Amino acid sequence: MKGPAIFLAQFVDDSPPFNTLDGLAGWAAGHGYAGVQMPTKDAAIFDLEKAAESQAYCDDIRARLDKHGLVVTELSTHLQGQLVAVHPAYDLMFDAFAPPEVRGKPEARQAWAVEQLKLAAKASRHLGLDAHATFSGALAWPYMYPWPQRPNGLVEEAFAELGRRWKPILDAFEEAGVDLAYEIHPGEDLHDGITFERFLEAVGNHPRASILYDPSHFVLQALDYLAFIDIYHARIRAFHVKDAEFNPTGRSGVYGGYQGWVERPGRFRSPGDGQVDFAAIFSKLAQYNYEGWAVVEWECALKDPEQGASEGAPFILSHMIKRSERMFDDFAASQSDKATNRKLLGLKP
Repeated sequence: MKGPAIFLAQFVDDSPPFNTLDGLAGWAAGHGYAGVQMPTKDAAIFDLEKAAESQAYCDDIRARLDKHGLVVTELSTHLQGQLVAVHPAYDLMFDAFAPPEVRGKPEARQAWAVEQLKLAAKASRHLGLDAHATFSGALAWPYMYPWPQRPNGLVEEAFAELGRRWKPILDAFEEAGVDLAYEIHPGEDLHDGITFERFLEAVGNHPRASILYDPSHFVLQALDYLAFIDIYHARIRAFHVKDAEFNPTGRSGVYGGYQGWVERPGRFRSPGDGQVDFAAIFSKLAQYNYEGWAVVEWECALKDPEQGASEGAPFILSHMIKRSERMFDDFAASQSDKATNRKLLGLKP
């Protein structure tokens, strides 16, 4: 495992040092981070089109980060990925993720999003990355709770269409040699293990269809986030270190009663402030030889972002596990060969 790193999306701002890549890099390095997960929506920070077209531009990005002791861990197209599949109920809200020229034009907006993902595949290759972070988008999410009863075949058709939209994008990532890691996230059609399996089936078990593992989203769904690693570890290619807590009451539970983040029973917290057992998570990821980055995604209902960022790097470092090259009881090992083993078992040579 590599780390610590931080996702920059929540920190980009109009004021220094958060309005330039060099400013953000100096700030992240000052907090002890070794890597940054890079958002791709703001060309002033990272120009996705240039990165896809120009190896020289990507070399310059790497050189600028290297001056601060940083590398890019993954590029992120969360906002663009969301627009690959949008149910009409969300058109107006998600239009803000798109450039003005395609707002109010769902088909043009989707085509723009698909092109953005394909650009991200090329940019990732130019940067020498092996994983990319995104969202799946959602067609079936408004029908998540089955009332009235869902018509037969509705979910199947939604995932078939999702597969049709993402298959060419996954093929572009295959050509680039980069894994496409979907953040498993409520609000997306890929929001738990079952929906990820549905998607895998829809894209022919595509080798590049991977997972960005974020346990906070599983806490809020009351899903076993440790068993999830046991089941899907072979597909986990990215990791958000984000905490959460779920404290249901007699008045509100998983759905939150339309309350704000501070008041709802399930809310995101800074690493170490919630209920996620990160010691167990880091142990399981080490057990399965996860070789990607541990990336803080700061989203907390209470804590100031600067405090959260400053605490994130040492939190990751305190949990990272270097795999031992020998077993603790090797000192007591005895010489063995086939004859000795048969003798120990009471068998004839």
